[in-house]
Amino acid sequence: MTGKRYKFKMAFRATEMEAREAIAAISERLRATNLTRDQADGVEIALAEAINNVVEHAYADSEPGLVRILCSLRRAHLDIRICDTGTPLPENRLPPGLAADVSVARADLPEGGFGWFLIRELTSDIRYDRCGLINHLSLRFDLIDEDG
Repeated sequence: MTGKRYKFKMAFRATEMEAREAIAAISERLRATNLTRDQADGVEIALAEAINNVVEHAYADSEPGLVRILCSLRRAHLDIRICDTGTPLPENRLPPGLAADVSVARADLPEGGFGWFLIRELTSDIRYDRCGLINHLSLRFDLIDEDG
């Protein structure tokens, strides 16, 4: 990727099917750039976790609204902004995303709660803002050339 910025956006309704299709489409577009396989895989995992949170939680008690995604790729980093009009995050802030305790018996492992931990591990920066009725989740991924 040269110093030029590569940008694209998309929008979809917050349903499981449309979210799955959007994640696949975004991942396909990013894989067509100079991202390494590991970088593209990490972005896809974090993106899927974030979008699935919007579908499952932000629109849990309402009709599926619109989700807008803006991707901006430069040589050194990828920024992804996810916007929706669903329910805000509790206390209008990001969850801590702590690692779950996996040293327990298999039957006692939590069924969920790994998403925010994964998102935090895979991104170099994450921000959340509620502006009016709109949630804005910004994910930044630092991209390091294989040469260093």
